[in-house]
Amino acid sequence: MRARHLPADERRAVTVEAVLNLAGSRNPSEITTAAIAQHMNLTQGALFRHFPSKEAIWQAVMEWVAERLLARVDQAARSVDSPIEALRAIFLAHVQFVAEHPGVPRMLFGELQCAEQTPAKRIAQTLIERYGQRLHQLLAAGKASGEVSTTLDADAAVTLFVGMVQGLVMQSLLAGNMGRIRQEAPRVFEIYLDGIRSGR
Repeated sequence: MRARHLPADERRAVTVEAVLNLAGSRNPSEITTAAIAQHMNLTQGALFRHFPSKEAIWQAVMEWVAERLLARVDQAARSVDSPIEALRAIFLAHVQFVAEHPGVPRMLFGELQCAEQTPAKRIAQTLIERYGQRLHQLLAAGKASGEVSTTLDADAAVTLFVGMVQGLVMQSLLAGNMGRIRQEAPRVFEIYLDGIRSGR
């Protein structure tokens, strides 16, 4: 990756890309600024001209993830009219996003497990909260339209939805095959739908 002589905004974007590429094949906690600079064909000094610290790099990465993932799921939800179909579209869009960027779940898991309350961890927590709000809104709309059972525990349904994505990610990482997540996701989601649908 060549990152010399780029404008500041592009350099920051290329740095985020470099971190996610590295995180796709190694533990994010083991990624050093030296490794990032080497991956970008830069010196550490050049890297630190755009980021004052490693923490600032991690914050930029998580901001990128939050912005892109929420934009992707919002676009997916707008592409259909039915609340249940919107849930399906979000689920499959999320899975596709992870398959395209395997470093993302590693970064998210890494930050959420971090004991300290870092800026990157706060962004990850806010992302999960905002994602959950979108799911709650769709489940409420599904209840109102009669597609979703009115007795459904929405909090549990949101937890399960996110947990399904996380479970698929973990299995794909363990198998060393992120492409597997695309194959499994539609079948897994059908089981979820059976649990939330109205019995009418």
